Amino acid sequence: MDAPRTPWRDRALVPVLVFLGTVVAVISSLGAPLVPTIAAVDHVTLSDAQWSLTVTMLVGAVATPVMGQLGDGPRRRPVVLGATAVVVLGSVLAALPLGFGFLVAGRALQGVGLGLTPLAIAAARDSLPADRSRSAVALLSITTVAGVGLGYPLTGLIAQSFGIHAGFWFGALISALGLLCAALVLPATTDREARPLDALGAVLIGLAVAGLLLVLSEGANWGWTTPRLWALAGLSVLLLAWWVRHELRTPHPLVDLRTLRNRVVLTADVTGLVAGVAMYLLMSLVTRYVQTPTAAGYGFGASVVVAGLTLLPFSVLSVLSSKVVPVVARRTSTAMVLTLGCGVSLASMLVFLLAHDQLWQVLVVMGIAGLGVGCTFAVMPGLIVNSVPAHEVGSAVSFNQVLRYIGYSTGSALCGAVLQAHTATGHRLPSADGYRTATLIGCAVWVVIGVVTIVLPRRAAAAAGGSSMDEELMVQESIADIAPGEDELPQKVES
Repeated sequence: MDAPRTPWRDRALVPVLVFLGTVVAVISSLGAPLVPTIAAVDHVTLSDAQWSLTVTMLVGAVATPVMGQLGDGPRRRPVVLGATAVVVLGSVLAALPLGFGFLVAGRALQGVGLGLTPLAIAAARDSLPADRSRSAVALLSITTVAGVGLGYPLTGLIAQSFGIHAGFWFGALISALGLLCAALVLPATTDREARPLDALGAVLIGLAVAGLLLVLSEGANWGWTTPRLWALAGLSVLLLAWWVRHELRTPHPLVDLRTLRNRVVLTADVTGLVAGVAMYLLMSLVTRYVQTPTAAGYGFGASVVVAGLTLLPFSVLSVLSSKVVPVVARRTSTAMVLTLGCGVSLASMLVFLLAHDQLWQVLVVMGIAGLGVGCTFAVMPGLIVNSVPAHEVGSAVSFNQVLRYIGYSTGSALCGAVLQAHTATGHRLPSADGYRTATLIGCAVWVVIGVVTIVLPRRAAAAAGGSSMDEELMVQESIADIAPGEDELPQKVES
């Protein structure tokens, strides 16, 4: 039962939602630096140990749209609390020394928590006054980015000091604290109409995304030209096409794909997907580069703790970007913030391409990347929130989050594929040319998405013709979502 609303609960709602989102992001990244250690402790191959990270993304990609639809109705509070409880259970299961199978099962349960951030965004929009919800939505959007940067160094430090399972006990502790805080302050949504769950849509998107992510994660091990890999890819694409057809025909879709007809939503979703690729490509490159022994002719031979600490500037600057976004939006436009964010992220790739001989240079690279990615991700929820009906906010933002997860996995797989292609036969480490090639690909990705953020909104306005004023109002509303302050709020035009 929901506790009565009191002033202190209202004041605590945003900090609790941000804490919950950060906890989920930290837990989702717990497995990344521990893959070699898991392989050694549990006596499995590196490819098998990689599933301690992959399975979390797989489950998260499936759970996110389902939780988004359930959370759009009157069940948002029990969905959030139930999912957080599952994360606690998964953390405990992964922490217990029961063997590799139980660890993977625990990591799978932790993946359910990846669907909490879109629900937190919907809760902030519905429960807070307009002047507070705008900045809260932008801040919540970058918790997934900042949390990853925090999770890597925390994982390395805890595991190096107290052993592999200590990191998962830490995850159990902070997720249990998040569950307690959410139970105390999260409001109910009993005034919303319940909608039936699109079970077939959930199964289809789950199988399709799982298949595609499996192709990306196992391509290097199976071989990119093997028939079973292409068969799985083809089947996944067919399932995805079936899902699209089903979503367009069912009266209560898991994700209303018709919202993609709105160029603002389409821009946000395409940006989320492609920016996710470039973001994880750079993060994967940096963490591998700094740990490469100096005997290879490059790298710093750093420990996993130092590798994780190189991502701290990324987290700090991504959070601080929420202060930059309102200023830029007021002086330009929300669409321009997306483009500028892509430009700053491109600059980080160029700096890494030209200057990576000193550790401080890598820290600067990640700081610039955090500022660019933070600006880009902070804008997207505001664009979506003001472009879909209130009862579809959860599912629309969830779909954007799913696209980010797919982008993250693609960027990680792309890094591995490029570096593997530049690894000579019989050698363990790639040549320096592999990092150069992967960085150039990252530059190309940011250029492409930067062009998309310019061309797509302008083509939408041109195609609207007489409705161009509506497009401008939508942009103005999006600016209001990230730039709090009554003086900046645009005046609505009555129809």
